[in-house]
Amino acid sequence: MIDIKFLRENPDAVKENIKKKFQDNKLGLVDEVIALDAQSRAAKQQADELRANRNKISKEIGKLMAQGKREEGMALKEEVNRQAEQLKELEAQEAELSAKVTEIMMQIPQIIDPEVPIGKDDSENVEIERFGEPVVPDFEVPYHTEIMEKFNGIDLDAARKVAGNGFYYLMGDIARLHSAVISYARDFMIDRGFTYCVPPFMIRSNVVTGVMSFAEMDSMMYKIEGEDLYLIGTSEHSMIGKFIDTIHKDEDLPYTLTSYSPCFRKEKGAHGIEERGVYRIHQFEKQEMIVVCQPEDSKMWFDKLWQNTVDLFRSLDIPVRTLECCSGDLADLKVRSLDVEAWSPRQKKYFEVGSCSNLGDAQARRLKIRINGKKGKYFAHTLNNTVVAPPRMLIAFLENNLNADGSINIPVALRPYMGGKEIIK
Repeated sequence: MIDIKFLRENPDAVKENIKKKFQDNKLGLVDEVIALDAQSRAAKQQADELRANRNKISKEIGKLMAQGKREEGMALKEEVNRQAEQLKELEAQEAELSAKVTEIMMQIPQIIDPEVPIGKDDSENVEIERFGEPVVPDFEVPYHTEIMEKFNGIDLDAARKVAGNGFYYLMGDIARLHSAVISYARDFMIDRGFTYCVPPFMIRSNVVTGVMSFAEMDSMMYKIEGEDLYLIGTSEHSMIGKFIDTIHKDEDLPYTLTSYSPCFRKEKGAHGIEERGVYRIHQFEKQEMIVVCQPEDSKMWFDKLWQNTVDLFRSLDIPVRTLECCSGDLADLKVRSLDVEAWSPRQKKYFEVGSCSNLGDAQARRLKIRINGKKGKYFAHTLNNTVVAPPRMLIAFLENNLNADGSINIPVALRPYMGGKEIIK
């Protein structure tokens, strides 16, 4: 959510930003919110003047009563009561207008970084760099669930009976490999100075609306019936929520945290839940990283975060590339976003395995995450990035470490988490 003061003073810049995101249907919101904000401030000014006047009259009443001028005092009391009713109406009007302003402001997208390429959708994202040499083996690479099935490592049919499409049972060496990757990712991030955390897997609605846009909330979140609770779609939600309504000293920042959680997503409006595979599913596990920092440091942390993911995948012999997300592919709260994609030998192309995002002060403004430092009080910046998200990461791992005989190589870095195994057959 952008600063209302910035919007008041720079409406054309806000409209131009909306155009860059190809959301022309929101252009009218800028003028609407400016008009409502003016009404809200006018109501507040009237209310403040009434309060000041009431305080002044109340003091006069006290003086008149002390002087024995009861009739005059009672007349002023009636005036105070009349103004109290008027004040009540103004306060209700102010609250209603303020709520409308906030609702509209939460629909206006964040000002994007100048480095963001302009484009309508993910087809116009821009490749930045490749890491590792993509290899296509001289044997056919089976579909990922076929690889898993040869190890008796997955059961989609049973999961479909129990929970429906978009769920799975992982078993045996494949399940162990899944847990090994998560454990390795945890320690990888701890070794890079991040504090490990296991957060709540459910969050309240005020946290949900603090960390994401209404559109994301509708397409992703599962609501717990009869409770003000939602299942998290990623641990970033509850990790950023950890700092809700807090004030921090300069010297305490940055906060660098890595968190584990299961994740739950409706995937409403997505490309569809596969019956056959585990690329897009309703439930998965994830190791995440988040940073809360000074505004001037967020660009530096953005580059550090995506590099962590690249380094981890390369340590497991998986070639990757980075893509700068274009303006039309950015969620409304994001200032900038970069995807990490892994090489698929079967498809002979890259596919997304992680996303790094700089949200500027958007989440901090909604959740009131503030800094009280030498420059006064201001909002922090927040960032998040995927470390690994099995089982999608398993697809890349299995395809890139598959041998012609169907066995799977275990990279050196992962062997301690697989009981020392160098290969699984």
